[in-house]
Amino acid sequence: MANIVSVALAGICGYGKNYIPHLLTLAKQREIQLVGAIEPYPDRCPYLSELHAAAVPIFTSLEEFYNNSFAELLILATPIDLHHRQSCLALCKGSNVLCEKPLAATIQDAEAMVKTGQESKKFIAIGYQWSFTDAIQDLKRDIMRGVFGRPKRLKSLILWPRDERYYTRNNWAGRRQSDNGNWILDSPIHNAAAHYLHNMFYVLGGKIGTSARPSSVVAELYRANNIENFDTAALRCQTDAGIELLFYVSHAIPAYRGPVICYEFENATIRYETNGYGEDNPLIAAHCKDGQIINYGCPDTQPFKKLYDSVEAARGGRLVVCGAEAALPQTLCINGAQDSMDNIVEFPDLLVSTQSVSEGNVRCVEGLTEVLSACYERAILPSELGTSWAQKGNTIDLHNYHKYPK
Repeated sequence: MANIVSVALAGICGYGKNYIPHLLTLAKQREIQLVGAIEPYPDRCPYLSELHAAAVPIFTSLEEFYNNSFAELLILATPIDLHHRQSCLALCKGSNVLCEKPLAATIQDAEAMVKTGQESKKFIAIGYQWSFTDAIQDLKRDIMRGVFGRPKRLKSLILWPRDERYYTRNNWAGRRQSDNGNWILDSPIHNAAAHYLHNMFYVLGGKIGTSARPSSVVAELYRANNIENFDTAALRCQTDAGIELLFYVSHAIPAYRGPVICYEFENATIRYETNGYGEDNPLIAAHCKDGQIINYGCPDTQPFKKLYDSVEAARGGRLVVCGAEAALPQTLCINGAQDSMDNIVEFPDLLVSTQSVSEGNVRCVEGLTEVLSACYERAILPSELGTSWAQKGNTIDLHNYHKYPK
């Protein structure tokens, strides 16, 4: 029998609750021993009775856990501003880490996490679940092999409504900084849609565990909701290799569209589109100029492969395909985008209304879906479309960018 890996989960009430059924199943199969759940308010966890039934100890802080126990693998599903401190604490205690996205709020924290991982000789896997899937891994290998020729332009569009409850579900949603001054920078590009910005960098990485690095970014950042940060963004990035990446996202719209991706290469275009959370299980497909279509499968059907792969990596039987180094370019891009437009643009009041849609009561901007869709099709920013409310940010050079804010 393979070695049983000791695992602990920090954060069991938010997204982290989704790990619990998988962890309990792995424990029953004697693949892991679930040695702790860390949560300051455990009564909010919907699986608390199941954890008690499995005799899983509950700790109120990570420090309390390490004073009493140890895990070969710590899963962090905690707020963004805690990722740096908690990951480094776990690494220094000898644990490997699977940290939910994003890597960190700031580039200086991200670089510190990479350094601590290297010094501790432990891994930090980052939970960008697409990166772990067979579909993305197979696509990345073909891109690395040059099957489609030189990359030309990659673009993504994500229109996902988020209601008023989304921004009041905790004390950090939509915020730039915490009450004690720590950077959070919560936004669609740093949270709900972060996967798809990261994925553009990731598939262009020259090795399996690497991503392309952005060299510059210009951003347009807007908000309709009563939040500190933005709920709508359009970005244009350049990579170190001169590849253009475009990213469009909003929570201030009435209906789901996306993710929609279009990755243009010399000899093929890779496409994927869904409405919502992949209910239709669409395939990522390369449409080659010679008429061939290469299907890579659906990247939404293996959302917890990140967990199973991390357990195997902690056991010593698998390489980490998406670690801190691979996730760092996304954090760098986000910080540059925030610096590009430090003062978020408010949508005109006349265009904003609260609509009751399937998601709930959503602050929506009239015509925004059409503007962002047109920008995606034409590979331009809203200000370049001539949109009346649009403002363009400054172009931020990211070559020697090691501290946010710059």
